[in-house]
Amino acid sequence: MSRIGKRAIPIPGSVNVNIDGHLVRVAGPKGELQRTLRPEVTLLMEDNEIQVRPVDESPKARAQWGLSRTLIANMIEGVSAGFQRYLEMSGVGYRASKQGQNLVLAVGFSHPVTIQPPSGIDFEVPNPTNIIVKGYDKEAVGAVAARIRSVRPPEPYKGKGIRYQGEHILRKVGKTGKK
Repeated sequence: MSRIGKRAIPIPGSVNVNIDGHLVRVAGPKGELQRTLRPEVTLLMEDNEIQVRPVDESPKARAQWGLSRTLIANMIEGVSAGFQRYLEMSGVGYRASKQGQNLVLAVGFSHPVTIQPPSGIDFEVPNPTNIIVKGYDKEAVGAVAARIRSVRPPEPYKGKGIRYQGEHILRKVGKTGKK
């Protein structure tokens, strides 16, 4: 039995959920999301809660059970509260700024790197070395944060680069001088 899949998903009052077969539409104050789930699971909605059930006991259905429950829970949380990813920059002269909706990074290249946000994603730059990626779709927020990090990933010798907040970088010693 899936411990995650067994739990019911509560629906807040500000969120509207519509289930049409395997298509789930979730609308809330932050935005609207929809997803088509696999046919190995069924959805039951009663008393402002959603229950996810596998159609049989096959390994494929059991694998999709917990995943489907988590995807729906993330959709509901996203349209009601939203998601955020925090990025930190370290390095001499590394800084970020916001020009309109775009994020402009100065990370040691001969030119600034401009990143345009997809729809539903917003950038915040509280100070020049911190970036906050906000949005209501958890996958999109994570993908944009990973794209920003890939512009200059942290390197292991000096630790310069863009990293997630709290990410630990394994440091290497480097070369030693001759004696």
